[in-house]
Amino acid sequence: MDFKTLPTGRFTLRDVTVPACLLGRDGGLIRTDIGVDGGKLAGPGGEDVPMHGAMVLPCFTDMHTHLDKGHIWPRASNPDGTFDGALSTVRADHANWSPEDVAARMEFSLKSAYAHGTARIRTHLDSVNGQYKRSWPVFAEKRDQWAGKIDLQACSLMSCDRFSDAGEFLDIATTVKEIGGVLGLVTYPVEGLKDILLRFFDMAARMDLSVDFHTDETMDPTSETLRVIAEVVLETGFAAPVVVGHCCSVSTQEEARAMDTLDLVAKAGLHVVSLPMCNLYLQDRVPGRTPRNRGVTLVHEMKDRGTRVSFASDNTRDPFYAYGDLDMLEVLRQATRIAHLDHTGEDWVNSVTATPVATCEWHAPGLSEGAPADLVIFRAREWTELFARPQSDRIVLRNGAAIDRTLPDYAELDDLMRTA
Repeated sequence: MDFKTLPTGRFTLRDVTVPACLLGRDGGLIRTDIGVDGGKLAGPGGEDVPMHGAMVLPCFTDMHTHLDKGHIWPRASNPDGTFDGALSTVRADHANWSPEDVAARMEFSLKSAYAHGTARIRTHLDSVNGQYKRSWPVFAEKRDQWAGKIDLQACSLMSCDRFSDAGEFLDIATTVKEIGGVLGLVTYPVEGLKDILLRFFDMAARMDLSVDFHTDETMDPTSETLRVIAEVVLETGFAAPVVVGHCCSVSTQEEARAMDTLDLVAKAGLHVVSLPMCNLYLQDRVPGRTPRNRGVTLVHEMKDRGTRVSFASDNTRDPFYAYGDLDMLEVLRQATRIAHLDHTGEDWVNSVTATPVATCEWHAPGLSEGAPADLVIFRAREWTELFARPQSDRIVLRNGAAIDRTLPDYAELDDLMRTA
């Protein structure tokens, strides 16, 4: 495939492979034609471009990332690969998170995501101990700078035991409201969690904010904050979108209890985002012992109950995950292997496209006529071909034109790592 000579007017991508679900149709992969006219999707017409079955997807949506943490690994590596090791290392590195440092690393991450074909990102931002005063203005600047290339949302990140109706948490929530973000919380079993959540949801409702939780990021079966969140949403009738991420512990609970919790999650209308690569890296890590569990949540059982399930990148080259490049094809590939998405339906590609778009309330009409011709094109013609190779020769079209897919060089960050 070579799109250096792609027509600039009206043209048709002849004989492409597209998942039927992305066209609102039943079935698996289908062969079809996609027209482009004036940078938008249209009916076939104009000059023909033979595609020989190349697979076409809409640009990706990555709804759970940490752009503020990204790429600190060279100066702040995880000492033992554990969750606690990651947490303490990141907290220590906060001293280096000047606006300039955060901006440079965010820019690097956004360049990478854009080159891989991502058009929308939600990022969590560490906000405690005054960090919100530095990171949130940087985020707002990046959102403006990247408008038209990557749509950005931000979510505050703070642990539930630090929640307060006043003080720093209220200041953070006010900043979130002013910048147009999402109110976030990390939940784990603490005394009085239900009361904390009742006050948290009350604050979010009064400020007209949607919410996004890090939930039960542990393999401890006694951690049931997902259940408490669902119960509180049902009790309060909280109407804005509620996202719950990770939800690892439900995979280790007794079957009947876990299924009952998932029934509550579905009834409460919660939106789930699974982070398979990070959870596989951190969970069930014990020195000198091979891991027994994968860390991924119960995505099949959730989806079967009508719960919206998405997959996302999570961390990138930081103490919580040493790898990754904000490549949503890698996320989908690894999710397929880790969570056995194959042989279980034809529409899991929605989990990195249409589903996170709906969950985060973006306007992105996908592959419908009149939508921007924002496409990712792969030489692969079927799923096994797509997932067998990295697809580093993919082509990304934005408004019908091929972008420069050159990835940023890690050396660009060397000065930041040396001055830490």
